[in-house]
Amino acid sequence: MKEDLEAVVERLKPLFPAEFGVVAAYAESYHQHFAAHVAATAQFELCERDAFMLLVWVQNLYPNDILNSPKLVGELQGVGLGSLLPPKQIRLLEATFLSNEAANVKELMTRALELEAQRWAEDVPPQRLDGHCHSELAIDIIQIISQAQAKAESITLDLGSQIRQVLLVELLAFLRSYQHDFNEFLERGKRLRSYRANVIANINNCLSFRTSMEQKWQVPQDTLSLLLGPLGELKSHGFSTLLQSLCEDLKPLFKRFSHTRWAVPMETLEKIIATVGVRLPEFSELQDCFQEELMEAVHLHLVKEYIIQLSKRRLILKTAEQQQQLAAHILANADAIQHFCTEHGSRATWLQPALRTLAEIVRLQDPSAIKIEVATYATCYPDFSKGHLSAILAIKGNLSNSDVKSIRSILDVSTGTQEPSRPLFSLIKVG
Repeated sequence: MKEDLEAVVERLKPLFPAEFGVVAAYAESYHQHFAAHVAATAQFELCERDAFMLLVWVQNLYPNDILNSPKLVGELQGVGLGSLLPPKQIRLLEATFLSNEAANVKELMTRALELEAQRWAEDVPPQRLDGHCHSELAIDIIQIISQAQAKAESITLDLGSQIRQVLLVELLAFLRSYQHDFNEFLERGKRLRSYRANVIANINNCLSFRTSMEQKWQVPQDTLSLLLGPLGELKSHGFSTLLQSLCEDLKPLFKRFSHTRWAVPMETLEKIIATVGVRLPEFSELQDCFQEELMEAVHLHLVKEYIIQLSKRRLILKTAEQQQQLAAHILANADAIQHFCTEHGSRATWLQPALRTLAEIVRLQDPSAIKIEVATYATCYPDFSKGHLSAILAIKGNLSNSDVKSIRSILDVSTGTQEPSRPLFSLIKVG
């Protein structure tokens, strides 16, 4: 058709008077003939591939490659040939296409996850890529989504926009299934030789997913939060699994603080830091950004466990000198924890005041000054409760009951019902 019409423009048009409209006459005749064939084809119960090709012809190839070809576009501008199919029939074909693609994408992603879970169960170790544990699952899923998107855009850009929402719904359902299957693996696969390597590989998958969502697919912020939810849970559970044995090793070391009544706190902390330092190479196959996040989790654990020991109510110091000595120990420990964790990649600067301010509360003797510190502390850590404060104030054996009551009352004003953006004290139970 394209070649014939171009021949009409080049060879026949010069031979006819302009009022004959020879190009329009030929174009309309060809269009009617072609439209009749397309309409007849559309009446059949088309398979997926044929329905797709019909849409490509009607919505893309015919209007763009034929009618808008450089030699014809100027000649056909005023002819008004229209579409090869009525709008209603096109919408029906597009709706069928979207439904088919959603089903295909779901099936392909489900199969990819089944194969991945089978590899975990069969104890197949993950690949290593640039020194990191690597899984192909994220790449497979990204390709499935991207190919479906490109396929829709090959019909029209508008259909590409429509399918994006369909694909994001399917992706969210997949990510929830992925999180569920991964959690099951965490419970059942502990005895497998490649267990930790596969845990690391799946945490690393989160980076590929996140990068595609944020940069390539340009997902809206509210939808992005939904999609990142299952990945965040997967990563968090993975971190907990990787750190479990380290946390168990640290537990008796932390207990030495309260068992020795803080007699040798620096020596105890040095053993804790040394234990962590020896174990850090176990996490080197995580992607760099996740090594930093894991180190932040370690940082939080060290600060949290230290506060738990301070809150045991086993240490009551009745003189200002004793309290100042303990405060100095807490400050030195706080600096050592902060330096070690920062040096190894933690960016959890929000934890920096956690121990330092508690040291200041222990050091201060004036109840009014203590109140100011407590009020400031509660703005940094909204989950710091009266129970937590009472456990710290119990160290100060020279405070009267009325002073303790007065200091506790400042939290009525300071905290309200504000929810912490990052939990610290909500992780700490006090009696």
